[in-house]
Amino acid sequence: MNGDTAPDLAAQLNRDCLCRTLDTPRLAQALGLAPDAAALAQPPWSERPHAFSATPVFVSAAQARAMDATIQAIESVVRLPGYQEQILARTPGIARLDPGPRGVFLGYDFHLDPGGPRLIEINTNAGGALLVAALTRAQHACCTEAEPFVASSGNTGQIENNIVEMFRAEWRRSRGDQPLVRIAIVDDAPAEQYLYPEFLLFRALFERNNLEAVIADARELVWRDSALWHGAQHIDLVYNRLTDFYLAAPEHAALRAAYEAGAVVLTPHPRAHALYADKRNLVSLSDPDFLRALDLPATTIETLMRGVPRTVAVDAAHAEALWAERRRYFFKPAAGYGSKAAYRGDKLTKRVWSEILGADYVAQETVPPSERALQVNGDTQDLKLDIRAYVYDGAIQALAARLYQGQTTNFRTPGGGFAPVVVVPENLTTLAAWMQATRNCPEGA
Repeated sequence: MNGDTAPDLAAQLNRDCLCRTLDTPRLAQALGLAPDAAALAQPPWSERPHAFSATPVFVSAAQARAMDATIQAIESVVRLPGYQEQILARTPGIARLDPGPRGVFLGYDFHLDPGGPRLIEINTNAGGALLVAALTRAQHACCTEAEPFVASSGNTGQIENNIVEMFRAEWRRSRGDQPLVRIAIVDDAPAEQYLYPEFLLFRALFERNNLEAVIADARELVWRDSALWHGAQHIDLVYNRLTDFYLAAPEHAALRAAYEAGAVVLTPHPRAHALYADKRNLVSLSDPDFLRALDLPATTIETLMRGVPRTVAVDAAHAEALWAERRRYFFKPAAGYGSKAAYRGDKLTKRVWSEILGADYVAQETVPPSERALQVNGDTQDLKLDIRAYVYDGAIQALAARLYQGQTTNFRTPGGGFAPVVVVPENLTTLAAWMQATRNCPEGA
């Protein structure tokens, strides 16, 4: 199968295969609940009815390779001293501290453009990896022909093992052979966060692997006696889910003091956010002149030009042209996350535009998301989708999709939420058999 044909086959499956492959009792069990669908009707999951989609998303092997190529190209750039020097020059001083760890759970988010996957953004505290592992474990084949496809969607046990080893690797990068005893999963008001159930899964995962774990509000941490404490517990490593990326808020002073003193291993950390997730980096990564000045190989530059949409800084020099061409762009705050305060150019008003000009924004060429057809209450609907690659130290740990309606990803869409990703094997005979079967599949149309 050639690279031009493969994406078309994945697109055909996303359009025509309406099968639901989620085994709800198995999902409940994978989430640590009783193996009964009714368990998901109780808190905290009853308050999150659209966290999981029952329908998988298909990508071609060629698309998966292209996403990996873009990731590898970016990783090669980020490791360059010349890139780091230029990027860190504009960041707060705390970002220039290099503590050693790489940063857990980079999230590379892509839209599947007809010309290939395009990177929309990078996040350094990407949530959902353990939820995706549980979701993947809960899949069943809707027909015999689908069995190899569902089986190929991932080894969830290995994903969880890799996650634990990732945290141990972060510890070793900073502490060598010293024993890692206790991990704190830290956020602001963690029990109020939408992904709080995942915090519970992380705590259970760490404890199964002989690591003490606590879920902590950052305001509960104390810097005392040259150590970070949560109550009477000394904290060795903090799994950082805060969105105060540079620990500037007063309520994060204890964590900041411990981090700056080297008294705690923090992951992800401010340096990782500065090098990867600041939206201004997309300006550099899509600028061929900037990349050539780093003496990058031509093939790396070509990969980035294909995979990273053109992004420009919103400033006085570009303001007039950007307003005139605003329908081509999506506007994002440089320090934003979770699509907050992000705007489609074709929806911009003069009032919002004036606010953007007074803030720190970038404009990214719009890459419309692809769609996934599925059934909701007996009706066929097309939901938008993006693909998230969870990455550590340059290696993809897992792929997940998010299905939604509206301007940006959300967990409020019936039928939407996290969805498993199935990489379509390059096997036309098997694929043809499945496509034939799905026409009469009782769980599909």
